[in-house]
Amino acid sequence: MRVTRMLIPTLREVPAEADAISHQLLLRAGMVRRVAAGVYSLLPLGNRVVKKIEKIVREEMERAGGTELLLPIIQPAEVWHESGRWNVYGPELFRLQDRHGRDFCLGPTHEELITTLFRQEIKSYRQLPLLLYQIQNKYRDERRPRFGLLRGREFIMKDLYSFDRDEEGLDISYRKMYEAYTRVFSRCGLVFRVVEADTGAIGGTNSHEFMVLADTGEEELVFCSLCDYAANTEKAPCRPQGEQEEEARPLQLVATPAARTVDDLASYLGVDARKILKSLFFDADGEPVVVLVRGDRSVNETKVKNFLLANSLEIADEVEILNRYGVPMGFAGPVGLREKMPVKILGDEEVRALSNAVAGANRVDYHYLNVNPGRDFDVDVYGDFRTAQEGDPCPLCGAPLQVCRGIEVGHIFKLGTKYSEALKATIIDEKGNEVPVVMGCYGIGITRTMAAAVEQKHDQDGIIWPVAIAPYEVVLMAVNQGDALHARYAEELYREFLQAGIDVIYDDRLERPGVKFKDADLIGYPARVVIGKKMVSEGLLEIKWRETGETVLKKRSEAVEYLRQKLSAMRSREGE
Repeated sequence: MRVTRMLIPTLREVPAEADAISHQLLLRAGMVRRVAAGVYSLLPLGNRVVKKIEKIVREEMERAGGTELLLPIIQPAEVWHESGRWNVYGPELFRLQDRHGRDFCLGPTHEELITTLFRQEIKSYRQLPLLLYQIQNKYRDERRPRFGLLRGREFIMKDLYSFDRDEEGLDISYRKMYEAYTRVFSRCGLVFRVVEADTGAIGGTNSHEFMVLADTGEEELVFCSLCDYAANTEKAPCRPQGEQEEEARPLQLVATPAARTVDDLASYLGVDARKILKSLFFDADGEPVVVLVRGDRSVNETKVKNFLLANSLEIADEVEILNRYGVPMGFAGPVGLREKMPVKILGDEEVRALSNAVAGANRVDYHYLNVNPGRDFDVDVYGDFRTAQEGDPCPLCGAPLQVCRGIEVGHIFKLGTKYSEALKATIIDEKGNEVPVVMGCYGIGITRTMAAAVEQKHDQDGIIWPVAIAPYEVVLMAVNQGDALHARYAEELYREFLQAGIDVIYDDRLERPGVKFKDADLIGYPARVVIGKKMVSEGLLEIKWRETGETVLKKRSEAVEYLRQKLSAMRSREGE
């Protein structure tokens, strides 16, 4: 393909709308354009990247035994009512009505439709196992769409669903997908980790996330420094630490002017943050809940939501806390709180072990000293309600946990019979009994994988694409396109590359060399082949590798084979 025949509107300046690195670079490289908040057009180069990712995904799904179908985007409300998720899914569900007033939604996921299809078409255990997948646009009305393709309202996703006769069969299907996903992201040239994860709105039992490692990742992961344990911090269980018994001292009210934060309070009173009791207020499906953790810890909202079996959990803001509870933010505490209004109080396990702690007195500029659980306040339930941190003991072996950041690109779930029971998707087993089919679901964010690759692989000049998913592997250009001899050599070499099967784009623009070089670096083609004076005088081509910056000179007769071998070696290394 020639650049003059393509739409590649590169930008020199960073668009004001873009905050994430991938958002900035995909816009500047002319790969995407914003249509509305969280909605983007894929321009030709971006579309090529997506198609290459899709090709890898299809090959690995087929290799694992999956077969492709295509389900509709528009889904009738009836099946969502059957599964019980029409009201549970919340405001992220795009809802609409047809001209007759019938309710529909735009599919954020397809458990309901695939399970209904199975119910209609599959009757016997002899037709199992079955792996069905699709690659299709999905829609979620994100409250705050951000980071370009990383958190959008419309995105491309691969979702596969497994159907098995029993849990043993599900284990086999799950393992197949685990291994297939590992191959997918390895072939895409990405550095990633597989971590234990929360099942979220999809439900089910076990789940794992595939996380592309990036310093700019929006999610935090913990992994063991000794064994193979790794988990999303939403999921990682926490062991109580720092238990110490002290003789309880009398409760004491002290003035703490303007000490609203843990750091301010620790500094003002000269105490360790571990001795401070932090109280956070939440609204769980309309009911007030207070969660207590140590001052050096963070509340894990996912754990709290799961424990309460809540459909929604929202942290209360300063105005709500004051109006609803009569408590000033920054000075809230559990002592006497129930006297203000009935409220459920949850305490992290570490709170149970605190003695002579510091807690808010529910009065502006005042805290209590020597607060002791059981004596000064009661907790409804103690449990694991905090987020794992660097240095916490591994739940498997006890070694210190380490923390890194990542971007979720794949998620696999064991659904069990959650949807098959609700939607009456049954099979006749070998004994003639009607039993619910056992299911799993497995998703890959295609457009999200593209953005995650950019977050992981870039420098100050632009994107550094892995060879397997680059829009083109090689960009060819002449230093002086207006020179007849340079142009002729470029045309001849372009045809040679195409005949040899090299994935090449020819930058045939009548632009200054500097402009072409900057665009090549910005877009991130793995190899740049330049025809200049040395080609005319010595028959030598200049080949520069984007990832390393290495520049080599090769004879024209050697160029094709050199590029083939080098690109193949890079693919193999990236896919290891």
